[in-house]
Amino acid sequence: MRSLRTGLSLAALVTGAALLLTAPAAHAADTPLRDLAAAKGKVVGTAVTGSKLTGGYGDIAGAQFSSLTPGNAMKWGTVEPTQGSFNWTEADQIVAFAQAHNQQVRGHTLVWHSQNPSWLTNGTWTPAQLSSLLQNHISTEVGRYKGEIAAWDVVNEPFNEDGTYRPTLWYNGLGANYIAQALTWAHAADPAAKLYINDYNVEGVDAKSTALYNLVKSLKAAGVPIDGVGLQAHLILGQVPATLQQNIQRFADLGVDVAITELDVRMALPADSAKLAQQKADFKSVLAACVAVTRCVNVTVWGFTDADSWVPGTFPGYGAATPYDENYVPKPAYYGIAEALGGTTTTPPTGSCSATYGVTSQWSTGFTGQVTIACTGTALSSWRASWTYGAGQQITQAWNATCTQSGAAVTCTNASYNGTVPDGGSVTFGFNASWSGSNPVPVVTLG
Repeated sequence: MRSLRTGLSLAALVTGAALLLTAPAAHAADTPLRDLAAAKGKVVGTAVTGSKLTGGYGDIAGAQFSSLTPGNAMKWGTVEPTQGSFNWTEADQIVAFAQAHNQQVRGHTLVWHSQNPSWLTNGTWTPAQLSSLLQNHISTEVGRYKGEIAAWDVVNEPFNEDGTYRPTLWYNGLGANYIAQALTWAHAADPAAKLYINDYNVEGVDAKSTALYNLVKSLKAAGVPIDGVGLQAHLILGQVPATLQQNIQRFADLGVDVAITELDVRMALPADSAKLAQQKADFKSVLAACVAVTRCVNVTVWGFTDADSWVPGTFPGYGAATPYDENYVPKPAYYGIAEALGGTTTTPPTGSCSATYGVTSQWSTGFTGQVTIACTGTALSSWRASWTYGAGQQITQAWNATCTQSGAAVTCTNASYNGTVPDGGSVTFGFNASWSGSNPVPVVTLG
């Protein structure tokens, strides 16, 4: 449904990877989430931003998830910003990454009332013209990725909260039949892809989900190609619907698959241990409901890191909605997902130290970076921070640490005067480095 966060500042994009001393973030459980899910006959996915699929972000996306959803890259406004002129760059990037990491791709989304190009929304169209535009868009996009997309969110958010149809460009111009038409055209373009209707606030049994249920039932009765429903699951802390599993089951009983497509659990900021514990319980509850129903096939989180979440920009004062924090450290929610999928996880120690990598300034050929090592509930008498660069960056000078680099691998150890990091304290060291083309954030480990 929603955009992943866009328009981030340079600092927000390059400040990033921190890990618990005890385990790398990309392998926070003994078994990756994707493998735990596969053992349960499920797929676990994440929405992604294509430009970030490198460095630590790419490592986690590739290692932990078996499905990727483009957060924005396949929406109409992105792929056809000018009528007849298509831009597939980011969509192609995500599909290529998924193929390289043996992942499915969930196409998102073909027909929506939002994030459409201005030429479309500001145009004056007859019903015949509008129908032709929609058919051409679906045929072009689905046809381009024929055989490469496992499932499409064909129609997104068709209902109001009371179960009536949402008045949109499509409904107003073509009537409710636009849904059946869109599904039929998508099936013609790629008969192998699974086709879904996706909506929010349909997780529990209520007027809106019942309207979706009745629509799916009528489409199946009419022979329209419909394979599944997507329950977005943008949830508020402590408010997982009590009827979630019952609702999943009633859709499954219609003979369609069910996917949790955009799961996040937002909380009033700041986060604290009690809120994070509740969030873990909420994620675990949603995953458990899916595991309990055979035809619930996929659970996708809407961005795996708080650094790439739509929530703070849409709900002021709320955030921390994903399984990883802004430094790519797995939160209790991560362990809730793993446990619901049958994983045995080690709860992170209450005392831990982390290393946070950041870029303080950057220019055409180089940048200044820093790493801050901080401890809570424990202390260090010496430290060593290591990372691997992903785009040929080379350290040229360092201070407050001794840094060596061999190929892409960098190791920095404390100076004689700053090896001690007390409980509640931190130390920072800095460096200058060269770069060319890109400067992805590496994952830093302590040891």
